[in-house]
Amino acid sequence: LLHVILPPKSTLRRPVFSARLFLTSPQYTIVTMAGLVSAMQGISLSKPAFFGRNDSFNQTRVARAVTPLPTTMMAKRWIKQPLNANGKPIRIKMHVKKGDTVQVIAGKDKGKVSEVTEVMTKTGKVMVKDVNMMTKHVKPRSAEEAGQIINKEAPIHHSNIMHYSKAKEVRSRVATKVKDDGTKVRVLVKTGEEI
Repeated sequence: LLHVILPPKSTLRRPVFSARLFLTSPQYTIVTMAGLVSAMQGISLSKPAFFGRNDSFNQTRVARAVTPLPTTMMAKRWIKQPLNANGKPIRIKMHVKKGDTVQVIAGKDKGKVSEVTEVMTKTGKVMVKDVNMMTKHVKPRSAEEAGQIINKEAPIHHSNIMHYSKAKEVRSRVATKVKDDGTKVRVLVKTGEEI
């Protein structure tokens, strides 16, 4: 038999249940159950005394306003790429293409003439052959392998380069021109030669 002992009603804030097992006569069991039923009838789960203060359960939940992230240029690798309405990365319009001959107009390699090897439209950067060289230290992958130091190009911003004419040895902006047959070509503004 499970016997529940309750404190007096005046001190009842939260009921403290103490379970004891009695193996006694059936008359005592009936009296115990009758006392338990009368004690339980006095407890109401809706009373503040049972749960403590009611104001802790009636707190209103305030929905946090979600502010959209600003669409800015990706500066760090761990910053998420800004997306358009279709969920695709926003591409940056560039004035150079892969294979163009360009001259560096800013930075440590200013004045160097080279060729564009890669165009990154997500970040607005380009890879130019033998420009902005960086040193990478590669650790050995196994015990037999030796570590090495690799020199390779790092990307530079597309605004730091301009198209270059090797024939006239001058740098120039680029424009588009429509031919007589209707095809559109890129030309250098200063020299007029096609790219």
